[in-house]
Amino acid sequence: MEYRFMGKTGLKVSELCLGSMTFGSSADKQESERIMDRYTEAGGNFIDTANVYSRGVSEEIVGGWLKRKRRDDFVVATKVRFSMGDGANDIGLSRKHILSSVEDSLKRLQTDYIDLYQVHAWDPMTPLEETLSTLNDLVRKGVIRYAGVSNYRAWQLQKAIYTARANGWDPYVCLQPQYSLLCRATEYELLPLCAHEGIGVIPWSPLRGGWLSGKFRRGMKPPENTRVGDSEESWKRHDNEFSWNVIETLIEVAREAELTPAQAALSWMLANPVITSPIIGARNVEQLEDNLGASGTALTAEQIKRLNDVSEVPVSYPYDLGAENQQRRGRVPEATK
Repeated sequence: MEYRFMGKTGLKVSELCLGSMTFGSSADKQESERIMDRYTEAGGNFIDTANVYSRGVSEEIVGGWLKRKRRDDFVVATKVRFSMGDGANDIGLSRKHILSSVEDSLKRLQTDYIDLYQVHAWDPMTPLEETLSTLNDLVRKGVIRYAGVSNYRAWQLQKAIYTARANGWDPYVCLQPQYSLLCRATEYELLPLCAHEGIGVIPWSPLRGGWLSGKFRRGMKPPENTRVGDSEESWKRHDNEFSWNVIETLIEVAREAELTPAQAALSWMLANPVITSPIIGARNVEQLEDNLGASGTALTAEQIKRLNDVSEVPVSYPYDLGAENQQRRGRVPEATK
């Protein structure tokens, strides 16, 4: 597996990040450890979790496994923001909640430091200066190595960048947004902002919750005992002409490239130089193996263009300014492959 720098930092992470949201829920402790073992055998060094995943159980599983490894070989990321208790201060990005949450995460992860500590979402109730200064203090003390953010809008991220810069604080070095062939609005402002500011991008749900795995076909009924089939809202949202056109084109491209649809979807994303490391999640080792197969692959320029064209979402001003704006949005130049 290849390694990439996290934005403009000197931190190297594997081109595929292992997400652990399934740990403690659809993947029990034994299967979760098997997944992490196989991921590291393939050369992966980047594991992403969050305190709210299975109410802390995901962090505990990662921590128990990590305790038996050489800690410095891994880049461990976790998050803070959402509720972890019933108290008035058990939620948000206040100094109080961040400091108590990072202590709890350190205990569950059984480590002395966290490589990447991410705020899980914007907190409109807490002054941004309070959040950023607290994270800066944690970096200075060595409790966390870097700070990152997830689920921010572009204006929120840019405001955070300028606020940190004006105060001489350590800035966010990484953005974790949703991004896939079925979710490309991320390209309009977020990806160009990250490219301009040198911020790493680690997309969550690069397979759109399983829709880009190739398991689903036009006209079929929602499959039972699957993440998609068990959510009526999820099925209705994507059971439409646009989604099926994207999925069918993806399947065609994957067949041509001798890849699985999941591998082709990940390869499309990895070809974008703005992207650092898509987060892959798995309920079992078999799913993981399929995703790992994307490492080292490359689609042709023509195949990337077909996927870009079929997944293009009609937009209005100011996002319809032509070819020049497409490059700003993070589109991969056709000549790169």
